Formats: sequence, structure tokens, C-alpha cells
Amino acid sequence: MAKSTDSDASQSARKGVFSRKAKGEKKPKKEGRMKQIAQVFKMTRRNDPNVVWLMLGAFLGIIAVGLLIGFLIDNWITMLIIAIPLGLLAAVFILSRRAERAAFTQIEGQPGASGAALSVLRRGWILEEQPVAVNPRTQEAVFRAIGRPGIVLVTEGSPARAKALADGERRRMNRIVPKVPITVIHTGRGEGQVPLSKVATTAKKLPKALTKQEVATVNKRLSALGTRLPIPKGIDPYRARPDRKATRGR
Repeated sequence: MAKSTDSDASQSARKGVFSRKAKGEKKPKKEGRMKQIAQVFKMTRRNDPNVVWLMLGAFLGIIAVGLLIGFLIDNWITMLIIAIPLGLLAAVFILSRRAERAAFTQIEGQPGASGAALSVLRRGWILEEQPVAVNPRTQEAVFRAIGRPGIVLVTEGSPARAKALADGERRRMNRIVPKVPITVIHTGRGEGQVPLSKVATTAKKLPKALTKQEVATVNKRLSALGTRLPIPKGIDPYRARPDRKATRGR
């Protein structure tokens, strides 16, 4: 009996592995690369109509340069074959840069937009997904990134209130990591503010002041400190008094 059950189990396992799928069952189709590029192009064109002329100009310009070099060396066919993929590459590069700007334009003014702008930073940076300081009444927020330049605080919301919020967070961090440089970037379109599309570039251009080991150490200290988000309106837990009748019993 044991042998028969073992053989049945092995046969069912083989059937499970090699069995065909039902006729009505279809595999989920993955979006092709060209379809994704078309979607990105439509979104970018909707927010930035000049992207078409920039892509076309880059493509035709590289083709013209390739043909010019080809006529000078008397081998224009080879240079045309080389110039076409280079022109396409330049057009796709311009599309990617303009698409990033268009994406930031769409989320500009929405809560969490500064955090999304910081998410472009990748290697060598430690990002905090949630804001480290928030004004729940007026929706100002401060996001944090730690990298070789030190601590970078990015604000969003009203400039005056966001500045006060960032100054309080700066003082709090100076008590924990006093020798680490702290830079505040105010996002927006006004004077002294940085557009969302240039937040990552501005952070990358800051002078380096920490090593990789020091970046990890600073992150550990600030993570141990935690975020001090405001308590929602209602009962203050520090002033709440226990029900004495409930403790004595009725």
C-alpha cells in the first residue's frame, strides 16, 4: 500500500509540473518597451509640447553631423549607419530628462512632493520615506536625506512656516550630531527656492564632508532618535488621568 501511494504521489507531482494549462487560461501580457516609451512620450508631450521639436532637432542634428563627416572622409553610408542609432539615443535621452520634469510638474504642490523629489537620489544616500517634521494644521513638511555632504532637509509648503519648521528640526539634530553639516533646501518657484526637478541635482552638488562610515553612523544616531511627529488633536496622553472608580471596582 505504501508503495502504491508513493507512486501515485510521484505521478501527480509529475503531472503538476508538466501538465498543460487550460485552454481558456491566458498568461498576463507584459507591456512592451515601445509601449512604455509611447506612454511616457504622450505624458511628456501633454505637459511639455516643445519636447517633440527638441527630440527631432537632436536626431536630425546628429544625422547631419554624421553625413558631413561621411562626405569629408568619402564614406557617408557608414557614417549614416552610425549616426542613426546615435540620433535615436540622443532623442530618447532628451525624452527621459523632459519626462522627469513633466512628472515633477504634475505632483508640484501636492503633499509629499518633496519626498518624491528626494527619491531620485540613489547610491550613497539614505532617504527617510516619511517626513521628519510636519505641521498638521497647515500641511508644511520636512523630509530628510543623509549622504556624503551631510544632512539635507527639504521643505514644502508656505516658505515662512516651512523655514520655522526646518529651523526647529535643525536645532534638534545639532544636539544629536553637532559636527555634521546640515543643509536646508526650500522647494518652490519663488526667490531662494529650488524647483522639484532640481532638488536632487542641488543635493548632489553640495561639498562632501562625511565618509561612508560616518554616513552610516549618523543615520544610526538619528534613527535611534526617531521622528517627532505631532500628536493628533484630542486627549493628551501625558495629562490623561486614570478612572479611579474603575481601578477600585464597582
